[in-house]
Amino acid sequence: MPVNWQELETFLTLAEELHFGRAADRLHVSRARVSQMTQALERRVGGTLFERTSRRVALTPLGSQLREDLDLHYQGVLQALANATDSAQGGGGVLRVGFSSPAASERVMRVVEAFRALHPRCEVQIREVHLSDRFGALRRGELDLQVVELPVEEPDLTVGPVLLRDRTVLAVSASHRLAGRGSISIEDLGGENLLVTDDLPGYFRARHMPDRTPAGRPIPHSTTTKYWQELLALVAAGEGVTIAAAQGARYYPRPNLVYVPFHDVAPFEYALMWRTASVSAKALAFTKVAAETRGSAVEKV
Repeated sequence: MPVNWQELETFLTLAEELHFGRAADRLHVSRARVSQMTQALERRVGGTLFERTSRRVALTPLGSQLREDLDLHYQGVLQALANATDSAQGGGGVLRVGFSSPAASERVMRVVEAFRALHPRCEVQIREVHLSDRFGALRRGELDLQVVELPVEEPDLTVGPVLLRDRTVLAVSASHRLAGRGSISIEDLGGENLLVTDDLPGYFRARHMPDRTPAGRPIPHSTTTKYWQELLALVAAGEGVTIAAAQGARYYPRPNLVYVPFHDVAPFEYALMWRTASVSAKALAFTKVAAETRGSAVEKV
């Protein structure tokens, strides 16, 4: 049976998005074209791959089986093409790496230095990723790799090695009842107004922004702004508190703001990630260097 790679790419993209419009946007084709390619593959296979209603699109059992069987082989083909492209460029080209915090940028720069020594023909460009568009640049192809806070639970993104950890702290105003403590417990947040940015995924909030203490006391949440500096201004003004990484004390100091460490909360972790369907040999080489240069233990801020 001849293979139509456009049909397979369309199928895998629609299987990720489960939405004809979003799949069409990613593939840069019309929704009608996505529908045509899907129907052509279903005729080729001899069965229905998607359940379609006016409200939802879902994989059938046959579609789920095909996606699972295809995924490994399809990624291998993409990787082979990436390797050939990199070889044709003589190891050159451009690698674009994003970071979401100052400490992550410092870690990225140390990896860049080691990477350039091994791959002098490859230009590495770095840029900041704003929390208001957490994965946008990566998904639009503007970045090849990104270092971001975990967790990341996105079906089209692959999480690589953890590069650094940073202690979790509570940012409070200098006049707050907890400001003078040497350390605090998550239980101390009972009844506090926890300020959070309004663009965080639900799974990220569940991990880092609890709505109850271990004893069951409620922790009210207030969604305020997309911008970190604005949120810190509200905290400094006594409007509430927020959970942050300890690097904030170094990079975002304010005379009326205090960062109090938790003694019973796991640290923030920062890891490399990339689009699963478009990783290049250069990106994988950078990831390897990052893992090798972090030493026997993940760096701590």
